[in-house]
Amino acid sequence: MSIVLIAEQILNGLQFGVMLFLMAAGLTLIFGVMGLINLAHGSLYMIGAFAAAAVASFTGSFILALIGALTAAAIAGAMVELLVIRRLYSKDHLDQVLATFALILIFSEGTRWVFGSFPLFLDIPRYLSGSVELPGSIQYPRYRLVLIAAGLLIAAGLGLLITKTRLGIQIRAGENDREMIAALGVDISRLYTLVFALGSALAGLAGALVGAIQSVQVGMGEPVLILAFVVIVIGGIGSIKGALIGALLVGMTDTLGDIFLVELLKLFTDPSTATSIGSSIASMAIYLLMGAVLVWRPSGLFGASP
Repeated sequence: MSIVLIAEQILNGLQFGVMLFLMAAGLTLIFGVMGLINLAHGSLYMIGAFAAAAVASFTGSFILALIGALTAAAIAGAMVELLVIRRLYSKDHLDQVLATFALILIFSEGTRWVFGSFPLFLDIPRYLSGSVELPGSIQYPRYRLVLIAAGLLIAAGLGLLITKTRLGIQIRAGENDREMIAALGVDISRLYTLVFALGSALAGLAGALVGAIQSVQVGMGEPVLILAFVVIVIGGIGSIKGALIGALLVGMTDTLGDIFLVELLKLFTDPSTATSIGSSIASMAIYLLMGAVLVWRPSGLFGASP
């Protein structure tokens, strides 16, 4: 296996990881602050992707498409929180699961009614297309490098928001004692709406960015949602740092596991069997990683100890 191929796969894992972070960061904020299990978070990812595809088709601008994705997902998230989620805070987790699962069906069928059942495609802008030559004669797509840089910048900005701003202080306080910050005069309902809209906007942005390298279609958010839950379990509920580290671990494990396990099995069996078995084991690797982390640290890598 060549060094170039390994380097390319590491970059692919990094790109996959930072996109998972955008999904998981919003989910862990919502889960950590509100104590809410939001299965509809993947639908907001889908809404962002469809909004970006629609805006790009009308305007031809990728930047406007990203702004449209952020806006549509944030508005959808705020409306969901105001109309549905707000009635679920006092309910148990089963009620939350059932209600947000119903939202998945509503969003999926509503999107299918508006856009149809056929996939849409969001083109990579000309100035981000093509490849860049990296050290070691590695040719890597420019757009994927931009995704990595954008994801890391957003992670840094979100970290500053949580640690250095008044809103961030309120969010962190809300994770620990929401009754106390409400007693101190913080409008807890407004805070919840802002957190939900922020988490939704991050999910929508992730959908738009990934939509340019994959097809935009109904139901595209559910597989990513499962991985996002794995990420926050590994990183620790409510931890942005944990979401980033967990996302990178999942991204690297998923990407590198696939190629290395196949190559390893080729030493013992024929290529077709090695590919089949290796891919199956690789798909389980992230769940094995999650199990190992939970055995070692039941609250996740950066989660608060019970």
